[in-house]
Amino acid sequence: MKAKEEWINVATEALTKAYVPYSHFPVGACLVTKAGKIYQGLNIENASYGLANCAERTAFFKAVSEGEREFSHLVVAGHTPEPISPCGACRQVMAEFCSPEMPVTLVGDNGVTKETTVGELLPYSFTDKDFD
Repeated sequence: MKAKEEWINVATEALTKAYVPYSHFPVGACLVTKAGKIYQGLNIENASYGLANCAERTAFFKAVSEGEREFSHLVVAGHTPEPISPCGACRQVMAEFCSPEMPVTLVGDNGVTKETTVGELLPYSFTDKDFD
């Protein structure tokens, strides 16, 4: 199996694990480090809606909590007719840890995909360079 197919499968499989009793809108993610390690993420809701966490941020927080800082690819999957798009908060987290050129694969139902980059998803992002 090719690597990207595996990553799409990891993200899609996460849809079945998502904890979404309120929105019923599962999202899955697969974050790949430059060393090839895979981190699966899924969205986790809470009755206090503001305390929910998105799939993308779950994957990043898992990886960063284990010392990872260099990433090569992100896949985001959802049960949407067209490829799903990350929310603004997730895009900002992506901008914190990834180069603007890092590839991102967005996946919808029936395997429809869109290839993009972190920079295309969040142009003019707020980064550490803004502190100079």
